[in-house]
Amino acid sequence: MRTAPPLLTERLLLRSFTLEDAADLQRLVGEFDVASTLTNMPHPYEDGMAEEWMQSCSDKFEKDEALNFAITCKADKHLIGGIGLRRDQENEKAELGYWIGKPYWNHGYATEAAKAVVAYGFEVLKLNRIHAYCFKRNAASGRVLEKIGMQYEGCLRQHIKKWDNFEDIIAYGMLKTDYDSLFPPDKGG
Repeated sequence: MRTAPPLLTERLLLRSFTLEDAADLQRLVGEFDVASTLTNMPHPYEDGMAEEWMQSCSDKFEKDEALNFAITCKADKHLIGGIGLRRDQENEKAELGYWIGKPYWNHGYATEAAKAVVAYGFEVLKLNRIHAYCFKRNAASGRVLEKIGMQYEGCLRQHIKKWDNFEDIIAYGMLKTDYDSLFPPDKGG
């Protein structure tokens, strides 16, 4: 079985999810405040859901439809979140999505992980565009996307129904040319 290549940042190791992550995954995304910020996250997050989701990640990776990483602290290897790209190969683009467990909020982990995954998307996967969405009420996620260089592209009003409430979604995007202007390739020397 193929696995996602590990990505290293200053403080993080991004790697494939393993079955050993299931209990931590369930605990972290099962927290109401985390689940409430994610468009497709059920709550409560019941036994077996983590394993089922990880199997779907593996299946999508095999088909080159998605690439999901466990976000872990490099120092102690603890799972702190997840991040991924849902690919549209025909159009050479992908949607970035991520979550961080509540005990790890406000430490810059989402920004650090997102920078690494966006770089991988443009430099290795050769994508032309990466986009992301967040609930309008989730200003912290919008700040992460702005910090990594994504541009605000608009508000989709009442676009998602989350737990009986219609939610506005903010769209962000970045083109390969935007990425190259922010992070010029090393010319050597």
